[in-house]
Amino acid sequence: MSAKDIFHNTVRSALEKDGWTITNEPLFLQPSQEVTMKVDLAAEKLISAQKGNQKIAVEVKSFVGLSAISEFHTAVGQFMNYQVALEKLEPERILYLAIPRDIYQEFFTDSFVQEVVKRYQIKLLVFHVKKQEIALWKN
Repeated sequence: MSAKDIFHNTVRSALEKDGWTITNEPLFLQPSQEVTMKVDLAAEKLISAQKGNQKIAVEVKSFVGLSAISEFHTAVGQFMNYQVALEKLEPERILYLAIPRDIYQEFFTDSFVQEVVKRYQIKLLVFHVKKQEIALWKN
């Protein structure tokens, strides 16, 4: 079993503070007999009685390695694979990539990174590490 990201519990806490209920940790996806994947967190939040439940899946990335661009490549690849699997298995669930606020400010503001995020429609959950709070939802 793969290890949790170092900010896994931070993101879990931030989601819970924001009113989300963690439903799976991790969320197992098996889009075919040979392929099984694990998205870090799955959560639900009641928006209103009229709108029903909003469901999300969250992949947590710390970006603490030596190369931010290398970690970005990995994150984008995982996001794309998880998105395809979710569309097949749980199309109502929206996938987010959770990243620390400082990484968002220092790396995700780069024009190339922004272009990739836009092209592949990567939804971001930006979190404040010390406060364990969600700083930004970026759709």
